Amino acid sequence: MIYQFEPFTLDTARRELRERGNLVALEPQVFDILAHLIAARDRVVSRDDLLEAVWHGRIVSEATISSRLNAARVAVGDTGLDQRLIRTLPRKGVRFVAAVQELAELPPEPMAETGPNAGLAWRAGSRLPAVAVLPFTNMSGEPEQDYFADGICEEIITALSRMSGLFVITRNSSFAYKGKAIDVRRVGEELGVGYVLEGSVRRSRDRLRIAGQLVDAVSGAHLWSDRFDGDLQDVFELQERVADSVAAAIEPTLQQAEIGRLTRTAPSRLDAYERLLRANAHMAEFTGAGMGEALTCLGEALIVEPGYAPAMAATAYCRAQCHFQGWAEQDDQARTEAVDLAWRAVELAPSDAQVLWMAAFAIWNMAVSGRERARDLFRRSLLLNPNSAMALTLAGWIEAMCGNGSEGRSMVVRAQQLNPRDPRGWLMSGVMAVADLIDENDTDAIGWAELALGQNRRFAVALRVLAVANVRLGRVDRARAAVDDLLAIEPTLTISGFFARIPFPLERTAKIYAEALAIAGLPA
Repeated sequence: MIYQFEPFTLDTARRELRERGNLVALEPQVFDILAHLIAARDRVVSRDDLLEAVWHGRIVSEATISSRLNAARVAVGDTGLDQRLIRTLPRKGVRFVAAVQELAELPPEPMAETGPNAGLAWRAGSRLPAVAVLPFTNMSGEPEQDYFADGICEEIITALSRMSGLFVITRNSSFAYKGKAIDVRRVGEELGVGYVLEGSVRRSRDRLRIAGQLVDAVSGAHLWSDRFDGDLQDVFELQERVADSVAAAIEPTLQQAEIGRLTRTAPSRLDAYERLLRANAHMAEFTGAGMGEALTCLGEALIVEPGYAPAMAATAYCRAQCHFQGWAEQDDQARTEAVDLAWRAVELAPSDAQVLWMAAFAIWNMAVSGRERARDLFRRSLLLNPNSAMALTLAGWIEAMCGNGSEGRSMVVRAQQLNPRDPRGWLMSGVMAVADLIDENDTDAIGWAELALGQNRRFAVALRVLAVANVRLGRVDRARAAVDDLLAIEPTLTISGFFARIPFPLERTAKIYAEALAIAGLPA
């Protein structure tokens, strides 16, 4: 059955949702909820109806149902507040209320949108990396395990489709290679992709082992590989866990691979996307000079493509990092411009998870008022892509700073579980240090801060935690050594200057920092 409503087309046979011809990534359960609500649009659908239609009678938590329902709303541009398409009737259920047409065949695809209000039309001007997820090989010798191997691939395709700046080949195309001898380079040429993800599933008694590897389709080089083990008691949970972990690990791996590819490209031939990649490489250095180079690349990207939302959000994010770290003085006008740029990026790309979390960080750190709206942007980003380690980490940081230490820690723990080898692990450790410091777990805070500094000696957040925690434990000499390191990074740092640029929602925490930093020798 094919349903059409507003700018959307839902094809139950192909299990695809499209917006103006563009494929919208959906988890299988989210698709099932949407399809069931549309098919039953003449009545209210109860919780029990959803359990039977989507989970086939399996008992799941209210939180699971709510999260899938929220994801369905996000996919069709609805919200729990607006309820234009999916309406909740308290104590009764939900109902799809938009006008729906049933079609015999798919309508012709519309012409691509153009102009400043073209939503995600900015994607068309910048070549994005493309990846194909090939059918996983069933190594068990048991045909009934094919369904599990196919399910793993579908989950991974869905998870990867949530990643900003990545084009993922649909299942219909990649599954044409099922059961065939694979030449990765030939697959890359035939599907027009730069990267191929392949893997295998092996059963041993009541255990399953899933192996996966990401391969450069041009050179044939292996970029990433890992394996996952689980039991057969809950194969759906195992599928979801593997897909989430693969997506989280591949995101930074692909970025590094794309940055490496730029060394073979003449600077004069770079497009906006490639200039953004160069900016990302400079940002990864995490130095004042690196951020300055990144801003130069981003400025060039916006000259090439003025409406390029990812470059806008990255510019705002980069300026916020300079502001936060004290690498560049920015007056009120500069801060306002950065915040305006962040909101402009959100307007242009409201469904790009990376744009949202980068803009959220900039708004939180640089907005004079309305800072609380940044937390909403973080939440929206995580609804779109719950597997982004950076979004989880930065959102966890803000929650910890607001006194929600438990929620902040849980976000960072999930980021660490998704990608334990993330090159930005120092940032995750730093957030844990801040959360423990706020909760007065000084010994643990020092442990996390030292772990962060072991990876990044210039991380001022961790140095400040060391200074404050050591003062509270009576180790003033160690606290002063941390302040010396801070002043080596930022010679003009003062307590008043620090509080002028760093938001502290909790007055108690601000007082603790101010008193401890003074004792540790930071100038007033």
